[in-house]
Formats: sequence, structure tokens, C-alpha cells
Amino acid sequence: MKDSVQTFLVIALVFLTSIYVISTMVHYEKQIESRDHQLQQDSLLIDSLKYQLDSLNMRYEIFDSEPAQEFIDIINSIIAVESSGNPDAYNAKEDAVGVLQIRQCMVDDVNRILRRQGSEFRYTYNDRWNINKSYEMFDIYCDYYGFTTAEHMARGWNGGPRGIDKPSTIGYWNKVQNELNEINS
Repeated sequence: MKDSVQTFLVIALVFLTSIYVISTMVHYEKQIESRDHQLQQDSLLIDSLKYQLDSLNMRYEIFDSEPAQEFIDIINSIIAVESSGNPDAYNAKEDAVGVLQIRQCMVDDVNRILRRQGSEFRYTYNDRWNINKSYEMFDIYCDYYGFTTAEHMARGWNGGPRGIDKPSTIGYWNKVQNELNEINS
């Protein structure tokens, strides 16, 4: 009987030790998974910050050059037509938001462009309210579609990638051109 009690105690001790070791391993495995997830999140944040830094460097280079004033005049003219410069402008009918009246489909298109360019960075729909992020989306969009003239930028912004070919964007271009003329006079 004494031997069977000892055997039982040994088996119980081995069993309890096994449970303790397994639960400790599971705990450590969960910690590792949590840290891996945090590492992935940190990596995405770093990529996002790198993109923003690159964007700021690019903007500095753009605004530090001769054509910069022309670009600034164009975007300011479009902003005047879109929102009269009101960063809180909202068109509920089209869900167009901010100074450039960006719709959700534009954010989706810019994110698609970024994905094609291999960037991990993405814009959110709330970014439409941010003036700097709106400028960035405008710049990414125009650069991707090769809009280099004021007319192409304005009509492309209003009518999409083939906006220059749409008669419906001529009136919009006329409004932007009037703003440009007013700025340059």
C-alpha cells in the first residue's frame, strides 16, 4: 500500500509539474505573439513616418524651386473653388470633406496608388479633414496621373484621371482659371 501511495504521489507530482511547465510555456508563447504583433505595429508606424518624412522632403524640394509658386497658386485656386479655403467644409450630398472637398473614392484611389508604389502607408477617410494630408493626397494623385499643368490638375481633380477629356470639367477649369488670374494679377 505504501508503494502504491508513493507511486501515486510521484505520478501526481509529475502531472502537476507537467501542467505547470505547459502553462508556463503557453504564457511565454502568448507573450511572444504579443511582442511579435507589437513589432509589426511598430514597423508599420516606422514605415508611415518614413513616408511622411519623404513627403515632407519632397514638399520642401517642390516649394524650394521656381515652379513651386505656380504649384502653390494652382492648389490655392482649386481650394478657393472647392471650399473657399474652409478646412471644415463638408458637402453631405457627396460626402466631400475639407479644403479640397475629398471624397472617399479619392482616398481609396490614393491608397491604391500607394499600394502599387509599394508603400505601406495608407490614408484614412478622416485624413480628408487635415489640410497637410489633403495636400499630400492631391500631390500623389496628380503626380501618379501625370498632371503637370494647371488645367490638367484642375480638370483631373474634378473629373478623375480622364477629366481632361470630359466636357463637364470645362466649367470647373474656368472657375479655377479665374482664381488663378485673380491670384496672379
